[in-house]
Amino acid sequence: MMATYEQMRDALEADEASEYDGPGLYLVPWKCDAENEDKIKEECKATIRCYPTDVNEAGMWEGKKCFYSGEDATHMALFGRAF
Repeated sequence: MMATYEQMRDALEADEASEYDGPGLYLVPWKCDAENEDKIKEECKATIRCYPTDVNEAGMWEGKKCFYSGEDATHMALFGRAF
């Protein structure tokens, strides 16, 4: 599921004891930045699960802005929580 940072954070924050029935992974445009990744982990406990090869090879991130920083994306990433 593609989402804004706010949509992902709100959905994950609504999760109570793993009863959240919504999507668990969020495919988003991402600019690699360790500080921002740490902030996301602190704010909503989500981390990068992987960088899907198929969408990155297809250039899906080109022309998109990072869902967190608003800077030019460098690739697509899957964010989610580990349960």
